[in-house]
Amino acid sequence: MKLPIALSVPHAGLSVPEELAGNCLLTEQEIVADGDEGARAIYQLADEVRVFVTTEIARAVLDMNRARDDRRKDGVVKTHTCWDVPIWREPLTEPQVQTLFSAHHTPYHGALTRAAGSGVILGVDCHTMASEGPPVGPDPGRVRPSACLSNGDGTCPREWIEALAGFLETTLQAEVRINDPFRGGHITRTHAAEMPWVQLELSRGPFLPLRDKRNAVLTALRRWCSRFSQ
Repeated sequence: MKLPIALSVPHAGLSVPEELAGNCLLTEQEIVADGDEGARAIYQLADEVRVFVTTEIARAVLDMNRARDDRRKDGVVKTHTCWDVPIWREPLTEPQVQTLFSAHHTPYHGALTRAAGSGVILGVDCHTMASEGPPVGPDPGRVRPSACLSNGDGTCPREWIEALAGFLETTLQAEVRINDPFRGGHITRTHAAEMPWVQLELSRGPFLPLRDKRNAVLTALRRWCSRFSQ
């Protein structure tokens, strides 16, 4: 039986739309470095949960975890990567931005909204994070824990996030912090109005192989559901 969980994996994609490829300055490795490297393998759990939402579009092109009106340097359509590398030869035009929204951002968030009516009790927005904070992060240069769970605006009950943190610490055999260094993003804050959400960040540090990280996450989610989905 599938777990009553919705998994969102917004930063695993590596694609640049064909119509924008000629304007993109980034190398393949720079696109990888700006996204959530390893996320595709770690969160390969579509067969285990009731709802699974992801995208092929690279985070450097369009960030699903930003609001449409977030036009900062590190906003929804970025000018620079999180490592401060310029992305575009020429700034994207507003029609190009709106096309990206219609083709990718709106459908992604629509799928998350629909999850709330499908027997799901918790949404988990899944990420990987650099082992040290990048220049545009909340903690530049700081060593990060092996995992971070966040519900900074009360996006899920405290009891729920503390239990999930405990299960993750056991399965990962590594440090898990709550709301440090992240406190939740646009996805968790927006869709918590529809059902409880939590953000999960796993360090890209080599404390476990990717397959073991995947198995640890799945086991923790199963244990969490055994406690709270009765």
